[in-house]
Amino acid sequence: MKICLVVCILLLCNGNLTAGQRDDFIAAREAFQADKADLLAVYARRLQNYVLAPYVDYYQLRLRLKHAEAAVIRAFLYLYRDSYIADRLRGEWLLQLGKNRQWDLFVEEYPLLVNNNNALYCYSLQQRMGANDKDALIEARPMWFTGESMPNSCTPLFNALVATELVSVEDIWVRIRMALEAGYTGVAKYINRHLPANQALNISKLDAAAKNPLRYLEQQKKIESRSDREIALYAIQLLLRSDTNRAYVNWMKISDQLTDADQSYFYGILAYRAALRHDSRALDWFSDASRKNASVSLTDAQLVWKARAALRAGNWELVLQTIENMSASVQQTDTWRYWKARALKENKKNSEANAIFAQLSTEHDFYGQLAREELGTMLSVPDKTYEVSTEEIAKMQHVPGIQRALELFRLGLRVQAVREWNWTIRKFDDAQLLAAAIVAQQNGIYDRAINTAEKTIQHHDFNLRFLAPHRHELHTILQQHALDEAWVYGLIRQESRFIADVKSHAGAMGLMQVMPATANWVAKKLGMQDYRTSLAVDINTNLKLGAYYLKHVLTSFDNQPLLASAAYNAGPGRAKRWRDARTLEGAVYAETIPFGETRDYVKKVLNNSMYYAKVLEYDTSSPTLKQRLGVVAPK
Repeated sequence: MKICLVVCILLLCNGNLTAGQRDDFIAAREAFQADKADLLAVYARRLQNYVLAPYVDYYQLRLRLKHAEAAVIRAFLYLYRDSYIADRLRGEWLLQLGKNRQWDLFVEEYPLLVNNNNALYCYSLQQRMGANDKDALIEARPMWFTGESMPNSCTPLFNALVATELVSVEDIWVRIRMALEAGYTGVAKYINRHLPANQALNISKLDAAAKNPLRYLEQQKKIESRSDREIALYAIQLLLRSDTNRAYVNWMKISDQLTDADQSYFYGILAYRAALRHDSRALDWFSDASRKNASVSLTDAQLVWKARAALRAGNWELVLQTIENMSASVQQTDTWRYWKARALKENKKNSEANAIFAQLSTEHDFYGQLAREELGTMLSVPDKTYEVSTEEIAKMQHVPGIQRALELFRLGLRVQAVREWNWTIRKFDDAQLLAAAIVAQQNGIYDRAINTAEKTIQHHDFNLRFLAPHRHELHTILQQHALDEAWVYGLIRQESRFIADVKSHAGAMGLMQVMPATANWVAKKLGMQDYRTSLAVDINTNLKLGAYYLKHVLTSFDNQPLLASAAYNAGPGRAKRWRDARTLEGAVYAETIPFGETRDYVKKVLNNSMYYAKVLEYDTSSPTLKQRLGVVAPK
């Protein structure tokens, strides 16, 4: 009896100690963020034995990084070697070393960095350039070709590229065009300084075009210089962002003043925008782009949407031709391997098509499943080939990085926790990944459990990849609305990864990511008298709200999960607009959704639902993926 009492007292004291340490850690973090080194030192003394003590040490050193001796920094990096915070501090130190041109230290530390970035890469190239490495500028040249602003550390490299004519005047115009196309006029103005004065952009005209593109085009009677041409193209593109027809009408007024290459460039953009809007003229404009100047190639982004436009038009020969014009890396994605195989099959080249389907069928994603169905193979969940032992789970619980991540999750510091977790598991083998996934599951961190289990190469556990928490609460709600449990779980898995209190940047809340306005509307429909927005993250409340709205959307779209999924993510109005004047195969509708996020979302939700039907042990009569996708009726 005495032994039990002593154990209970020790456990209680330890619990209180941990609670106090957590409060101290949050206070230490706030002191760090407020740049209060003295206050931080007070908390650091209290937290020496705390699991997150390495973070407190990092905070202290980070505040004095500019003045710290190299030996002190290296002592920290050695003490916490192979940890997330050590790599982070090394990256921050390298930025300082590069800025101060302390190249000896930089050269020693840079190869040890894991999480690199453009700023540090440019410093590395600067160091090599200063050491007369002739390859440094050659390696820097590809970085020039972006419309985005680049770090200051890249500026000396870019200046050297221009000075040595490794970047030509034409290359300068290419980057200006890329910047204007992306809407970064500030970048275009900055790059403009590299042009000879008599060839430079007219900044006052550029500003006028940015302010009112229609008025600018109406007032610009003659287009003679390269500057005039680029600004005219920029103005037309601004019009094109909101209205295809208005842009095209104004294009026809000025097109004869532009070169064939300029016309080809614009028709590629016009066709791309039209394809995104499912405009039937897109394919003709893609043809115009090639006809005006055959030497001007469509970009991969444009070729992808040319192929999608051809899919909607049912032109399988053009689909195949367009895919074969894509870069090798894009052609090798699952998406375009599948559609190439489909195009081959439609063109009666079955043996070539089946060879691609066979390769794809080993994948567990949307197109892997469609490929299996093309071969007449039904989905099956791989059997477990490895059973994680209790000893392996216990060992995983004591891995320092896992312990730090779990504590950060308990503190509600999700962003930091995810970074720590991802860093820790990055070199794990399959057995370790499965053990870590179980630890995450046991701690209710379902998103890490799923994401970690998905990383296995040979040994899989699909019960971890497709977790089904809260099944008791959900079952009754789904019965009320006659909703398919596998589909709803597939949707929740994609929406929130079962993080109950998650909120999106747009304001969507909880497991089913219900928007506040939608939640209020549903709450009224359900007669929730005491509903308030804070309740939307309550698991049971969120499931009730989300399931009701999902049923409403499903009923509005003829009980088609494909359309309902698109509507749930992007809004019913958009899902309706994305139909075609002709009947569409469901997979074609999904592939040609203009919003990349929604396109990816719909595919994953429906593929998830296939696996949930197996994991939840439904009978074999559950629908195939093609049946779930269905056929989308005309507008």
